[in-house]
Amino acid sequence: MNAKNIENIELTFLSLNDYQELKAAMIQAYASMPGSYWEASQIATLISKFPEGQIVIKINGQLAGCALSIIVDYESFEEFHTYGDIIKKSFDAHTNQGDILYGIDVFIKPEFRGLRLGRRLYDYRKELCEKLNLKGIVFGGRIPNYHNYADTLSPKQYIEKVKQKEINDPVLNFQISNDFHPAKILKGYLKGDKDSNEFAVLMEWDNIYYEKPTKKATTLKKVVRLGLIQWQMRPYRDLEELLQQAEFFIDAVAGYRSDFAVFPEFFNAPLMAVNNHMSTPEAIRELAKHTDAIVEKFSEFSISYNINIISGSMPEMRNGKLYNVGYLCKRDGSVERYEKIHVTPDEAKVWGMQGGHSLRTFDTDCGKIGILICYDSEFPELSRLLADEGMDILFVPFLTDTQNGYARVRNCARARAIENECYVAIAGSVGNLPKVQNMDIQFAQSTVFTPCDFSFPTNGIKAEATPNTEMILIADVDIDLLRELNQFGAVRNLRDRRKDIFEVRRK
Repeated sequence: MNAKNIENIELTFLSLNDYQELKAAMIQAYASMPGSYWEASQIATLISKFPEGQIVIKINGQLAGCALSIIVDYESFEEFHTYGDIIKKSFDAHTNQGDILYGIDVFIKPEFRGLRLGRRLYDYRKELCEKLNLKGIVFGGRIPNYHNYADTLSPKQYIEKVKQKEINDPVLNFQISNDFHPAKILKGYLKGDKDSNEFAVLMEWDNIYYEKPTKKATTLKKVVRLGLIQWQMRPYRDLEELLQQAEFFIDAVAGYRSDFAVFPEFFNAPLMAVNNHMSTPEAIRELAKHTDAIVEKFSEFSISYNINIISGSMPEMRNGKLYNVGYLCKRDGSVERYEKIHVTPDEAKVWGMQGGHSLRTFDTDCGKIGILICYDSEFPELSRLLADEGMDILFVPFLTDTQNGYARVRNCARARAIENECYVAIAGSVGNLPKVQNMDIQFAQSTVFTPCDFSFPTNGIKAEATPNTEMILIADVDIDLLRELNQFGAVRNLRDRRKDIFEVRRK
């Protein structure tokens, strides 16, 4: 399966209606171990006892992978066990009063491998573990390449060489890269697993957020991690090289489990250098020819790295007119478009750029967001309309050449956070482009702003990058704090508006 052919990715609970497709998928996934599949009665029992622990990934409506798990009381659970023991005991061993999430199966169908779908299943388990306040996750992991080294290496030696990257074991490498660590060797774990010589490794993941249960009331918070990319403007040979740099940053912020990767306005401007012999209106229209390819690739990245990507902005030609637009590439495979409503006098005069007409919020798996490109952030009516639609986070991709231009974006964005009771994240470019007309210099300091109240930083700044330095900025924002602010804040800018005197509305 190619990422280009994906229309929708869905993570959902396993249903008995999925059983026949699940059985066929397991037979295909475990082709080297004939007969390795769950019976319908076993699946029915798992769903009945612990529905949250049984999930599937579907691509374009087709089952692509599955993860099954139970909750166990680890102290009363035998340290050394086999997979057969787990299957026999899984129905009796599951207890909602347990402290460990035990993974009893996980797989991705062969044709869907390479899309990092396994990471999504693991991430779900981690989030479920945190949600249920469990100590961690445990499972028996196969070592399918061990049979090639069994004559010369013990399982312990084999694992050490895999950890040191001297031997490639795709399963064990994947588990280690997802923050699981080997705890012990399990002998005779999976009968008939010749690839692993019937050995397995007990893998563990520790929930650092685990809190010993108390009788105190607690509230689960909804935390969103933002990854802002302060992009260095530098020459690139071609589109492929620019996309390699973009993927590097996406990979970096995804490695920190960020929910969003945010690029600046006109981050692809370096590609105009090859057309510097043209007039500036011609050169930017040539740049617009790359937009579709960039959006397509960013959508692939959003799927592969399991992250929502805000593409900053790019020039785009529609019906013979030039616009400044961007795309929200969601990790579920969908793509949505946003436009710059107010183009600057320079954009209109030098490039002949037109202002857009579309203004809307976007529903994401991290809540409702808004996106305003640079100059649009300086018009408070736009963000107020988005706030009225329930926006929690406003993203502002920008490009400014001078410090006073940057100060306008920064100060206006800071005000938007206060007056709309939302988070505002601004991401800009730094560096110089001496061979690109009208794009000579850039100045930026990417920042995440918050409202100013007791639950937020005193100065309303959650995090900020080093000025004029290529880097990424990672910041967590707590959406539930906005709910508390709206109800109990020292001031309540949204609720206290005098709608009997004024209003902001669309035409």
